[in-house]
Amino acid sequence: MTRALRYAYNTNGMANHRLEDAFALLADTGYSGVALTLDHHHFDPFGEQFESRLERLARTLEEKKLGVVIETGARFLLDPRHKHQPTLLSPDPAGRALRVAFLKRAIEVCARCGGEAMSFWAGVPGAALSLQTAHQYLCEGLQEVLAHAEAHQVVAALEPEPGMLVETVNDYLMLRDAFPTLKLALDTVHVLANEEGKPDELLRSMRPHLGTVAIEDMKRGVHEHLYFGHGDMDFTAILRALIDTRFGGLVCIELSRDSHRADQLVPSSIKYLEDLERRA
Repeated sequence: MTRALRYAYNTNGMANHRLEDAFALLADTGYSGVALTLDHHHFDPFGEQFESRLERLARTLEEKKLGVVIETGARFLLDPRHKHQPTLLSPDPAGRALRVAFLKRAIEVCARCGGEAMSFWAGVPGAALSLQTAHQYLCEGLQEVLAHAEAHQVVAALEPEPGMLVETVNDYLMLRDAFPTLKLALDTVHVLANEEGKPDELLRSMRPHLGTVAIEDMKRGVHEHLYFGHGDMDFTAILRALIDTRFGGLVCIELSRDSHRADQLVPSSIKYLEDLERRA
């Protein structure tokens, strides 16, 4: 069928696949793109021969006719002993610098591959860190990251995450006053987890600010990404909002705990969404 929306699947839900095999499966199944989570096994941004590997990555995506969003949520890429560390809020200056360097490298990958956006989050402030200092660290990091994104003509999109310093869409909007080029990476799961209202209504109101969108199912108030039909998400309303507002970017599916059944969920996910599109 001719689809109104362009779908992508996040490689953090294909952790048991070689990257080239993941791309082939997505292309053969009818996806328009991939949400590529940079990780030690899926294009390590700090690995050897970065430039040659980047050229091969860009060439493969072009050959497979896959668009790309670059994701930066790898769990243990920067610190093998502490999940999602360091962040833009880490008390150690060297840790914050490492996170900034990672995000800059992600921007460079995005630029070379013609990516639609580089998605990232703020981080969780430590108990010993005051909110004032956390915001100071975040703003310092954002200045560097957004300057690099502007220089490479890349959309940098901040994703509000439950429990993080930037947790809600309102938190993002408060930041945007100081950083007008900063776009929003909106995951509808987080809208329900934070009980911010109806995801479809936020998609409509935030349309001018959207850099990238992710959709999965979840049960209201429980931050767990579920396969479609296993939670409380109204996907018909979500797809209708995206279609009505003419969202042309990749709509990304993130099922990071389901890599063991990616061979089933990759094809069934796009079929589920195509069937809903016919009704939406």
